[in-house]
Amino acid sequence: MANNPVTIITGSSRGIGRAAAELLAGRGHRVVISSRNQESCDAVASEIREAGGEAGAIACHVGKDEQLETLVAGTVERFGRLDNLVLNAASNPVYGPSDNVDRKAFDVIMHNNVFGSMRLGHLARPHMAAAGGGSVVLVSSIAGLLGNRVIGAYGLSKAAENQLVRNLALEFGGDGIRVNAVAPGLIRTDFSKALLSDERMVKHFERTTPLGRIGEPDDIARVIAFLVGGDSAWLSGQVITADGGITVTGGF
Repeated sequence: MANNPVTIITGSSRGIGRAAAELLAGRGHRVVISSRNQESCDAVASEIREAGGEAGAIACHVGKDEQLETLVAGTVERFGRLDNLVLNAASNPVYGPSDNVDRKAFDVIMHNNVFGSMRLGHLARPHMAAAGGGSVVLVSSIAGLLGNRVIGAYGLSKAAENQLVRNLALEFGGDGIRVNAVAPGLIRTDFSKALLSDERMVKHFERTTPLGRIGEPDDIARVIAFLVGGDSAWLSGQVITADGGITVTGGF
């Protein structure tokens, strides 16, 4: 791995993405903070710099092709290279059974989560290849591994992302680029607040999770750091489940 690698992290103004950005910056990565809101990105990047890290901030809506292009081009323009890509941004506008999901919501979920990840991966590939290879990490979900009545359409998109990992691992491997995913269980973030606001759901997860608690963003950030680091150099095309063990109990 290059010294002070350049790493883009989408959806990194809060939650898992922010935790990953802070952890990687502390380990010498030059991180690019990205989410839909430029002010939010600037604030996180500023805090990382104040803590001694190196960070840039480029707003990007992962559902808009031109913004994906700007994210990659802006990163290379600022730092001169691109080594790693963490695809954390995702959309889930609907909770409840699948008959609540209309065509518009379904298209948003699949476009932003699946096509956006695929497109950004392809945009990053030539720059990562020029840098000598690197790592792409998708943040998937156990919702892509288990059936559920609550976030079924989101789960469909994450199952598709898991297959995308396998496809891109084959396509990118010749350039020295590894592609893997981490599939978190329930993590205490703003993204999951609709689930966490249901006390019965929280108690269910705590009761059925072997480790007995809801996950924290740092739990997933450490897996991401492993997947972009040298210790995972022989890993590609894999989906690592990081859920406190809940998938062995039936999950949702």
